[in-house]
Amino acid sequence: MKVSFISEFVGTVFLVMIVLGSGMMAEELFPGQVGLALLANSMATGTGLFVLINCLSDLSGAHLNPVVSFIEYLSKRLKTKELIIYVTAQMMGAYFGIILTHTMFNRTVFEISVIERSGTHLLISELIATFGLICVVLLASKKNIQLIPQSVAAYITSAYWFTSSTSFANPAVTFARTFTNSFGGMSPAHYLPFLIFQFCGGLLAWYVMKLLNQKAK
Repeated sequence: MKVSFISEFVGTVFLVMIVLGSGMMAEELFPGQVGLALLANSMATGTGLFVLINCLSDLSGAHLNPVVSFIEYLSKRLKTKELIIYVTAQMMGAYFGIILTHTMFNRTVFEISVIERSGTHLLISELIATFGLICVVLLASKKNIQLIPQSVAAYITSAYWFTSSTSFANPAVTFARTFTNSFGGMSPAHYLPFLIFQFCGGLLAWYVMKLLNQKAK
């Protein structure tokens, strides 16, 4: 389990640096041009995700996301102790990732975001984004496990654009976003609703896939 913890910790550190660091760089390079900044951010996130999942999948499965780990637990591929270890590593990695990102971009290491991301439309967006992500993970792994890296990367890149929330779809990365006032930040006041709808999206996907699998038999 030590290898799994380190893999999930390091992987989530880099995922946060990729997601939020590329957002900060885009903000610097394209001031006031939100569309270009989002394009750069989504491309960096997609390619970074592909590399992380491809490199870490043999070590821990490269979940890098508490919802993914929880679905693996429901599917009986993780034990309770393993789930706790995975989620702990992911949350710790997310916080350490934002510290390193702020250090690289010469920002105050500790920030509390004041960026508002509220509204039912954003919560529905997170439910849909996470539902789609879990469906992609479950379906890709069923067809060919080697398709997961490119499938997840391609889905998240597109979800940045077709969801109004720009597809956070990850409680650990969402947690990290509450500690930055940069392009990808989010006020801590909105974290819990996002968290609830992300898990609801994941659970809904798991239930739908379970129904489909039963009907296929």
